[in-house]
Amino acid sequence: MLDAAFAHEQSHLEQNMRRNEFVATSVPHHGTSYVPGGNTAVPSPSGSQSSSTEQPRDRNAQRSSNRLSHGASSRDDLSIPGHPMTSTLHDFTGTDEKYADSRFQPIKTTATADNQAKSQKRNSGALTDQELFRAMSKRRTNASDHHGSDLTPAVTQEEQAEIERLMSRMFGQNRRENSEEEKTRHVGLMFKNLTVKGMGLGAALQPTLSDPIMGLPRFLSKLFSKGQSASTKPPVRTILNDFTGCVRPGEMLLVLGRPGSGCSTFLKVLANQRFGFESIDGEVTYGGTDAKEMGKNYRGEIVYNPEDDLHYATLSVKNTLSFALKTRTPGKESRNQGESRQDYVNEFLRVVSKLFWIEHTLGTKVGDEYIRGVSGGEKKRVSIAEAMITRASTQCWDNSTRGLDASTALEYVESLRTLTNMAHISTLVALYQAGESLYELFDKVVLIDEGRCLYYGSTRDAVAYFEGLGFERPARWTTADFLTSVTDPHERKVRDGYADRIPRSAEQFEQAYRNSDAFRATKSDLDDFTQELEVQRKQRLENRSKATKQRNYTLPFHKQVIECTYRQFLIMFGDKLTLGGKWGGVVFQALIVGSLFYNMPATSAGVFLRGGVLFLLLLFNALLALAELTSVFSSRKILLKHKSFSFYRPSAFAIAQTVVDLPLVLVQVVLFDLVVYWMTNLAPTASQFFISILVLFVATLSIYSLFRALGSLVSSLDVATRVTGVAIQALIVYTGYLIPPQKMHPWLKWLIWINPMQYGFEALMANEFYNLEIECVAPNLVPFGPQALPEYQSCSLQGSQQGSAVVNGADYIKTAFTYDRVHLWRNIGVMIAFWLLFVALTMVGMELQRPNAGGGAVTIFKRGQAPKSVTSAMENGHVVEDEEKAAAADGAKLDLDDSSGSESGQPVQGVAKNDSVFTYQNVNYTIPYENGERRLLNDVQGYVRPGKLTALMGASGAGKTTLLNTLAQRINFGVVSGDFLVDGRPLPKSFQRATGFAEQMDVHEPTATVREALRFSALLRQPKEVPIEEKYDYCERIIDLLEMRDIAGATIGRIGEGLNQEQRKRLTIAVELASKPELLLFLDEPTSGLDSGAAFNIVRFLRKLADSGQALLVTIHQPSSVLFEYFDELLLLKSGGRVVYHGSLGKDSRQLIDYFERNGAPKCEPSANPAEYMLEAIGAGDPNYQGQDWGDVWAASPEHEERAREIEEMGTQRRNASKNAKTDDSREYAMPLGTQVFAVVKRSFVSYWRTPDYMIGKFVLHIFTGLFNSFTFYHVGNSRIDMQSRLFSVFLTLTISPPLIQQLQPKFLDFRNIYRSRERNSKIYSWVALITGAILPELPYSLIAGTLYFICWWFPSLGRGASSFSTGFTWITMMLFEMFYVGFGQAIAAFSPNELLASILVPVFFLFVIAFCGVVVPFAVMPYFWRSWMYYLTPFRYILDAFLGVAVHDRRVRCDSSEMARFPAPPNQSCESYTQEFIAMAGGYVQTGANGICEFCQYSNGDEFAKGFNVKYSQKWLDFGVIIAYCAFNFGVVFVASWLYLGGTKTVKDFFSGKARKQQKELQRANEKP
Repeated sequence: MLDAAFAHEQSHLEQNMRRNEFVATSVPHHGTSYVPGGNTAVPSPSGSQSSSTEQPRDRNAQRSSNRLSHGASSRDDLSIPGHPMTSTLHDFTGTDEKYADSRFQPIKTTATADNQAKSQKRNSGALTDQELFRAMSKRRTNASDHHGSDLTPAVTQEEQAEIERLMSRMFGQNRRENSEEEKTRHVGLMFKNLTVKGMGLGAALQPTLSDPIMGLPRFLSKLFSKGQSASTKPPVRTILNDFTGCVRPGEMLLVLGRPGSGCSTFLKVLANQRFGFESIDGEVTYGGTDAKEMGKNYRGEIVYNPEDDLHYATLSVKNTLSFALKTRTPGKESRNQGESRQDYVNEFLRVVSKLFWIEHTLGTKVGDEYIRGVSGGEKKRVSIAEAMITRASTQCWDNSTRGLDASTALEYVESLRTLTNMAHISTLVALYQAGESLYELFDKVVLIDEGRCLYYGSTRDAVAYFEGLGFERPARWTTADFLTSVTDPHERKVRDGYADRIPRSAEQFEQAYRNSDAFRATKSDLDDFTQELEVQRKQRLENRSKATKQRNYTLPFHKQVIECTYRQFLIMFGDKLTLGGKWGGVVFQALIVGSLFYNMPATSAGVFLRGGVLFLLLLFNALLALAELTSVFSSRKILLKHKSFSFYRPSAFAIAQTVVDLPLVLVQVVLFDLVVYWMTNLAPTASQFFISILVLFVATLSIYSLFRALGSLVSSLDVATRVTGVAIQALIVYTGYLIPPQKMHPWLKWLIWINPMQYGFEALMANEFYNLEIECVAPNLVPFGPQALPEYQSCSLQGSQQGSAVVNGADYIKTAFTYDRVHLWRNIGVMIAFWLLFVALTMVGMELQRPNAGGGAVTIFKRGQAPKSVTSAMENGHVVEDEEKAAAADGAKLDLDDSSGSESGQPVQGVAKNDSVFTYQNVNYTIPYENGERRLLNDVQGYVRPGKLTALMGASGAGKTTLLNTLAQRINFGVVSGDFLVDGRPLPKSFQRATGFAEQMDVHEPTATVREALRFSALLRQPKEVPIEEKYDYCERIIDLLEMRDIAGATIGRIGEGLNQEQRKRLTIAVELASKPELLLFLDEPTSGLDSGAAFNIVRFLRKLADSGQALLVTIHQPSSVLFEYFDELLLLKSGGRVVYHGSLGKDSRQLIDYFERNGAPKCEPSANPAEYMLEAIGAGDPNYQGQDWGDVWAASPEHEERAREIEEMGTQRRNASKNAKTDDSREYAMPLGTQVFAVVKRSFVSYWRTPDYMIGKFVLHIFTGLFNSFTFYHVGNSRIDMQSRLFSVFLTLTISPPLIQQLQPKFLDFRNIYRSRERNSKIYSWVALITGAILPELPYSLIAGTLYFICWWFPSLGRGASSFSTGFTWITMMLFEMFYVGFGQAIAAFSPNELLASILVPVFFLFVIAFCGVVVPFAVMPYFWRSWMYYLTPFRYILDAFLGVAVHDRRVRCDSSEMARFPAPPNQSCESYTQEFIAMAGGYVQTGANGICEFCQYSNGDEFAKGFNVKYSQKWLDFGVIIAYCAFNFGVVFVASWLYLGGTKTVKDFFSGKARKQQKELQRANEKP
C-alpha cells in the first residue's frame, strides 16, 4: 500500500491508464513538504508566500503537461522516505498523438496552488506498487512504439510485467518502509554564492632543453628589468564566479557551455571533488548537510562520472555490475525482511539489466581497444547502471555522449532520466551537443561562459529569457544550440534594434541575469527549498541510527578486501592469454638458466656457480616484478573512480592485490625453482628444496610490493621509471653477491639492511652451503701438479683449513660473506616484515591519490611566437584565460573576419579545387571472426562528386568509419573487394597522397606548432615541382581561412596542455588542406567532442569548401537539423554495413523524408530533426527492433537502380573526357626520399629539444647510476676481491641499460604510432624516413649522457691510476655501448605492438644476453652446448671483454690475508722452489709467511684474473670491431622489424602468393589502358 498522499488518485490514474494517457504529478514548492519517513503532508513554513512565484509557472502549465515521465505516472509519484516531497496528482486529459512519446519527459517539480487544492480534494482507493511501477518503468522498446509496431504484444507484456515486478521489489513501498538508509538519505542539492579560484596564467612558453641553462640568466634579466614582480607567484584566477541555485530530488540539470567555459569545474565542485583548486568559497549543501561533513561521513551519496567509461576490460558486464552491487548492498536494517545480500544483488542486477537494455550483454566482456567487448553505447549503459547501483543522491555526468550517434545519445540521456525518476536523485549533466529531444528531458539548465553564470533556471523559460535580452533564435535551431550561440560573438543573432543594447561580455551577461526575474525566481526557489531541507534534516536525525551515522562505505573493511580479491581473480583469469604467456616465459627462462648451470659439481669448481644460480633465482623474479609498475598506472583511473563511488577503500584494493599475489607468485616461483633447482644439482634434500621455495616466495612478494608501493607513491610512470632505475641497481649490487659485505664502503653499506633481496640471498646461501662439504679441486687446490704432495696442499677457497683439501660450506660463507645458518629464519621474518611494510606503504599511497583533481589547462606557445596580448599578460603576471580554456586570449575568442567566419555564404577563396569523380561499387569487407568470418560491409555503392558535401551516417557499429577507411584504401586487415574508380579508371598509385583524410582522433606530433604542422604537410605532400616558398605561403592562407592566426605559434600538445578540442579539430582539417588534396577529402567525425557552436563553425567551413569545388565525404554524429541542412547528399548505413539510403537530401531533407515515408516509415513531424528521424525509422541502436529490413527496402527500390545507373554514366563520361594528370601520377610520395628524411629528422630533433623532461630524465639516470657505481666501488684496490669488484663494476655498467631502454621505447613507439595511424596512410613519407628520424636524434643525446656517466663512474673508481690509453679506450667503448642499447631497445620496440609488451620483453631479452656473457657463469665452466655458440653470439660478452680487458691490464694483484691459501713447504724446499712449476703453469705468486708457512695468491696481475673469464687485453680491438658490427646489426633489425610491422609481412606473403601476383598484374594492365 502506498502513502496517503497517493491514495486519492487511484481511480483517476486507472482511468487515464486505460485510455493510454498520462497523468502529471508535481512536487509542491510551496504549501506542503514531505516528511522523511512519514506518511502525511505537513504545512511548509513558506506556504503563505507561495502566490508570488506561482504565476510565472502557471503560464507554462499547458506546456508543462506535455513533458511527462514514463507511462501513467511521473518520477514524483514515487514518494521515497527521505525525500522532501509530497507528490500530488492533477488532471491531464487529451489523447493527442504528439504526446504519445512523452514517457521520458520530465515532470516539472512545480504545481500551482489551485492544482494542489484540487488534488487534495480527491480521494480514491489505494494505488498498488505494481500499478505505480508499470507507469514508472515504461520505456521505448523500439521505434515503432509511437508509430506502429511489429513487436508481438505478448512479448512486450511479458517483459514489462517482469520489469514491473522487479522494480516494485527494489523501489516499492515495502522497501521504503523497511530501509533505514532510504529514510536518512541526503537528497537535493543547493549551492549559494559558489566561487572557485585556481592558480595560473592559462598560457605558457614551450619548455626546451635550454631552459635549465638559460633559466638563471632570464630570471636575472627579468629581475633587473621588472624588480620584485619578477619573482611573484602566478596570480589566482577565478574559475567559477558566484553561482547560486538548487537541484531538487527528481530534477535533471543540463550544464551548457563551450569547452573551457568551466562546465567540468562546476560539476566537480558540486560533486564534492575539491582537490586541485586554490580556494572554494560559498555554500554547498546536500539535503541540508554541508560539503565538509558530506566529504567526511557521506561520500557515497555523491558521484562524479568522467567523460570516459572506466571499467576493467577483462571483466564481463555481469561481474562488473555484480561487484558494484556487492560493495553497495545495504545492511540488514535497510533490506527487506528475510532478504539476504545475494537476493538483493540478484534482484537489483535483473532490474538494471532489463531497465537499461543490457541483459543480452551480461556474459560479454566490457572490453577496450585491445579486447573485444560490448559496443560504445552498451558501455555507456553499463556506466549508468553502475551509477544507479550507488544509489547516490547527487550524480554529475561530464560530456558522456561524446562519440555516440544521435539515437544512442538519446537512449543514454533517457536512461539517466529513468534513473533520476526511479531513484529520486538530483542529476547534473554536461553536454556539448544536445538535440531538442535531449534538451526536453531536463528540468533546468545553466549556461556558463568564462566561469560566469549567464542563466540558471527552467528549461522552458531559457529561450524566452535570451530573446528578451535581444537575441534571435534562428529557424530550426535547437534550444541548446541557441543558448550556446549567445556566448559566441560570431554565432549569435541579434534582433533588429537591439545591436547596442545586448550584453556582449561574460560579465555583462552575468549582470543582466542578476537583474532579471529569472534570478529572482531562482533565489525564491532556493529559499523555499532551504526551508524544506531543514525539515528533511530534522527528520533524518530522528531516523538515524549507528548503522547510518556514517555512510562512506557500505561494506566493512574486511568484506571490501574479500570482494576486491574475488574480482582481481576474475580480472586475472579473464585474460588467460597474458597469464599463460607469462608462465610460459617463466618456464622457458627456467630451462635456459637450468641448462646454463646444468649439474654443477659439489666441488670447489661449483662454488662460484652456486652463488650465481642462487643470485639469478632472486634477480629473475625481481625483474618480473617490474611489470607491477605498468599495472599500477593502468588501473589507477578505475581505482580512483571506484573510490569516488565509495565502492571500497583503496587500501582494501591494495590488500586484495597482495592476496592475489600469493597464489600467482607461488606458481611463478615453483615453476622457476622446480626446473632450475633440480637441473642445476642444488642440495638434493626435501627440506632444503622447500626452504628455497619459501625464501624465494617471500623475497618475490616483498619485491612485488616494493615496486607497487613506489608506483602508488609517485604521480606518473615516468617518475616511477627514474626511481626504479636506481632502485634496481641498489637491489642488485647490495645483495651481497657482487660485493661481499665486508668489502662494502661504509657510506652505502647501510643499503644491505633495507634490501630484502640481501636477506633472501643470505637465506638461500645459508640453506645451500650449511651442510655442504666442498672437495677442493684444481685450480683452487694449490699447488697442483705432479710435484704436489697432498699433505703439502691447501685450498684457495675462503674458509679453508691449512692442509685440508675439503672446505666446510658453513665456514666458506662465514668467511667470504659473513653469512650464518642461524640467521635463516630471522631473514625470512625480516623479509615478511618488509613485505608487510611495503604493503602498508602501498595502502597509504593509494589512499593519498585524489580522484578527479581539478586544475587549469594552458596553451603552450613557442618562444617568440605568442601573440602580443599573451606575451604581455605572461610578462606582467596577468591571467590569460579561464580554468579549462586551453586557448590563448586571442585564440579562443576569434576576432578574424574572413570568409569562413562570415555569413556571406561565399565559397572559400584560395583553396585548391578538383574536378575528379570518385565512384565505388560492390564494396564488401570481410574479416576473420572466431572460427569463421564476419562481413562488415555488404555491397556498398556510391560516389563523391566535386562541389558536393556528402554525409556518411548510421547507428553506432553500422560501419561508417570502416567504410571511410575502406574507401580511402586504409584497410590492412581482412579481405576487401569491389570496384574503386577515379574518373572511371582504377586508382592511381598516388591516390592516398592525393586525398585528404581528417582522422577522428586528431593525431599530431605534440611538440610541433600549428604552423610547423601545416608546413610539414605541405612540404612533403604537395608535388616537388611546387617551390617551397609557395607551399609555405599556401599554409599561411589556410591558417587565416581556419582562423588560427593567433594560435599559429602554439604547440599542439595534449589535452590540458596544448590546443583545446575545437582547435585540434580545425588543425586536423588544416593539415589535410595544406596538402592541396587533388581528388577528395575524407573527414571522420569532425564535430565529435565539440560544442554546438564549434561544430557549426566546422560544418559551415566544410560547406564553403564544397562550394569552392572540393569533394568531401564526412561521417557525423548527432547533427542538429541546422547542421544537417548544410549537406547535399547522404549515404546512410544500417548495422551489418548495408546501405539504407544514398542520394540527395533536398531542401529541408524533403527527398530523404519522402523516401522513408513512401516506404512505410511514420510521418516526420515538421519540428523533428531529419537526422534523428531517419535513424529512429530504421531502428538504429534499438536491440528490440523487429520492423522491416531497410537494407532490403533500399536494394529493391528504384532509387537504388537510379544510383547504380548514375555511377556507370559518371564512369563513362569521365573516362572519355581528357586524361587528367591528377589521376595519372605514378609517384607514391610527392617528394624524394632525401627530402623526406631531412624533414622527418629535423622534426624529430625539434621534438627531442622540446621534451626536456625526457632528456633530463635520461641525463639524471646516467649521472645517478654513474655516481652510485663509483661510490660503491670507490678507489677500488688491487686485492683479488678488488679484481672481482672491477669485473662487477663493469657488469653493473651493463645493467643500466634496462631502465634506459624502457625510457626510450615509448618515444620510439610514439613516433611509430603517429606514422601508422595517419602519416603512413596519407603517404606523407616512407617508413625509411620514419626509422631514420627515430634513430638519429637519440644518438647525440645518448653520447652526451654516456660521457656524463663515464666521468661520474670511471675516474673515482676503476680509472684511478689508469693510463691515458685505457681511459680513452674505455670512453669510446662507452659511446659504442650507448649506441648499442639504443639500437637494442628500439629493435625490441620495433616488433612490439605496444609499450606494455615492449617493457615485458626487455628483462627477458636482457637476462638472456647477460646470462651468457661470462660473468655469472665463467667461460671455463659453461656447458659445452652454450659455450660453443651462444657465448660467441652474445653481444654483451664483447662489451664486457673490452671494458674489463683495459680495466685490469697491468694491474698488480696483492691478496689480502684472508685471500691467501696457506700450506707448508716440503722439507728442504722453499715456498718458491716448491711452487715454481705450479706458478709457471697456473699463475699467481707465493710468499713465505709467519712460521715459514707458504702463502699463495691466485693472481699476480689483472691479466691473469681476466684470463679466468676468457678476457684478453690483446683482443680489445677485435672486441671493439664486433661491438660496432652489433650496433649496425641492431639498427638493421630496427629497420627490418619496422618494415615487417608496418606492412612488410603482407608484402612477403603476397610475394609468395600466386593469387596476389595475379591481381597485381591485372591492376597494372588496367592502369595501362587508355
